[in-house]
Amino acid sequence: MKQELEYVVSKVCMELFNVDVSVELTRPDEQFGDYATSVALQLGQQLNKNPREIAEKIASKLKHKKIAGTEVAGPGFINIKIQSNLLAMWLFEETKLRVFGRSDLGQGRKVVCEFPSPNMAKPVSVGHLRAAVQGWTIYKLMTHLGYEVVTDNHIGDYGTPFGKWVVGFLYFSSDEKLAKDGIYELARIYIEITAALKTEKEQGDDKLAGEVQGWLKKLEAKDVDAVEYSNRFNKISLDHLHKVMGRLRISTDHELGEAFYVPRGQALTDELLKKGIAKESDGALVVPLDDAGIDTPIMLRKANGTALYATTDLATIEYRQQQWNPEKVFIHTGQEQTFYFRQLKALAKKVGYKDVIEHLWHGLIDQKDEDGTRQKMSSRKGVVLLEELLDVAEKKARKQMKDGNEEDIKAVALGAIKFADFTADRKKGMLFDWESMFSVQGFSGPAVQYAVVRIKSVLAKATDSKPNDISDYDWQAEHALLLLATDFPQLLVELGKNYEMHKLATYLYGLARELNRYYEETQILITKEPIRGYRLWFITVIRDILVDGLDILGIPTPERM
Repeated sequence: MKQELEYVVSKVCMELFNVDVSVELTRPDEQFGDYATSVALQLGQQLNKNPREIAEKIASKLKHKKIAGTEVAGPGFINIKIQSNLLAMWLFEETKLRVFGRSDLGQGRKVVCEFPSPNMAKPVSVGHLRAAVQGWTIYKLMTHLGYEVVTDNHIGDYGTPFGKWVVGFLYFSSDEKLAKDGIYELARIYIEITAALKTEKEQGDDKLAGEVQGWLKKLEAKDVDAVEYSNRFNKISLDHLHKVMGRLRISTDHELGEAFYVPRGQALTDELLKKGIAKESDGALVVPLDDAGIDTPIMLRKANGTALYATTDLATIEYRQQQWNPEKVFIHTGQEQTFYFRQLKALAKKVGYKDVIEHLWHGLIDQKDEDGTRQKMSSRKGVVLLEELLDVAEKKARKQMKDGNEEDIKAVALGAIKFADFTADRKKGMLFDWESMFSVQGFSGPAVQYAVVRIKSVLAKATDSKPNDISDYDWQAEHALLLLATDFPQLLVELGKNYEMHKLATYLYGLARELNRYYEETQILITKEPIRGYRLWFITVIRDILVDGLDILGIPTPERM
C-alpha cells in the first residue's frame, strides 16, 4: 500500500516538474492524516522554487481511488488521508490470494544462515543467545520472502581449545567424573588447565603448552587417540547444545564444524603460498591485505604448522560457494569480531571468491541490577549459562501464569527472552530487565502474545464467519488498525534489505496496542450481522499478522495466558 502511494506521488512529480524524485511516505501524528511526504521541500531546493507552492500543485494533482483527501501544512508538507473501505477491500483481496506478508521476492535465490556456532566442550553461555536468536530470525524472514535458505551451525570443534581439553582431562579429570558431569566437567577442566598454563608461563616453563600444541598436531594427523578424544568431547558438547537449541526452538540443516574444513584449509594455504598470495613471516604463513586498506595481514598457518580460524573459514567460503552458491551468507557474532570479518572478506576477495558475507554483529548482553544500574551479565552477577537463563525465565512465567500449562509457560518465557533481543537495534546492548520483560502492558513479548490470546478467546466464542464481500461497510472504526495491517508486507520486504529486525518488534507491539484500543472502543461479538462477521474476519487477519510476525522472531504463541 505505502509503496503504491509513493509511486503515485513520484509519478505526479514527474508529470508536473519533469523530475525523477525518490518519494518516501512517513506516518504523521494521527490528527494530520495517514501519510505525509516532504518531497516538495526536496524539490524546492532542487528547482529553487517555493516549496509550499510546489506542495499545493502536487496535492491538487494527487488523484487515486484510495486517497480520500490531501492537505498542505507548514512550509510544504503534504498530508494524505486514505479511504478506509478501500483499505479494507485491498486487505480482503490480498488475504484471499496468499498468506498475507509472504512473497516470492526470493524465488530462485539462495542464502546461507550461519548460527549459533558455539565452541565445543563447554556449556552454552548467555553470550551465545544473541547469535542463536538473531540467526534464526533472519532464517525465518528470508523464508517468508521466498528464498531458499540453508542453515549451518558452524561449530568450533578445532583449535587450541581441543589441546587444552585433552591435556586438562589427562591431568585433572577422569572417566568417572566426565561420565557424571559431562559438559560441566569439561568446563571445569578448561578453567583448570587455563589457570595451570598461566602459572607455567609466569614460571618461564612451556611443558603443558607444548603438550597442548602436540595434541592439536595429532588431531590434524588423524591420530587414533586424538580423534577418539575429539569425538568423545564433541558428542558430549553436541548433546548439550541440541538440548539448549531445542529449548530455544531453533535448529539447523547442517553442523559442519571447523574440523571438517581443516584438510582443505591447509591445502588452500599451500596453493596460496605457491601463487605468491600467502607469504612466510617468522615461520608462519600470512596474507598481506594492504591493497584492501588493512595494515594487519591475516594469518593462515602458525609457525608450528597448525591451522587457524582464517584457514578453516577460507575453506568454508569455498565449500559453500561450490555446494550452494548463495548470494548471501549471514553470520552472527559479537561486535569484537568486526575487524576479523573485515580481514576475512578482503582475503576472500583477494583469493577470487564472491563477496557474499553479511556480518550481522551484535552488542553485549546486560542486566538491570536491583538498584536499577545496568551491568554486563556475568556469573558474579547471577545467571551466565543459557540453560540457567531459560530456567529463570520459565520460573518467572510459571509464577505469573499460576494456572497455565507447561507448554504455554515455556512459550511466554521464550517470548520474554527473545523479544527483549529486539527492543533495540542489534548493534546496541541487550538489556535483561526481568520486570519489564514479562509485563503484558509494556513493550514486551508477552504483551504481543497476550494480544493474540485475546483474539483467540473472542474467536473461540464465535461461530465461523467468512464474509464473501465487505464493500457495504465503512470501516471507520477499524481505520487505524487497517493502516498498520497493510504495512506488514512492505515492512518484511524492507527488513529483507536492511536486516533491522527490531523494527518488526516495534511494529508488532504497535499493532497489539492499537488492537487493545480497538477492543475498548468497538463491539464485536454482540454486534449484529453482517458487521459482526466483518469484524470477526478482520481480527482474524490481525491475529494472523501477529502470529506470523512473532514466528519470524522465533516466538511461539500460547493458547492461554
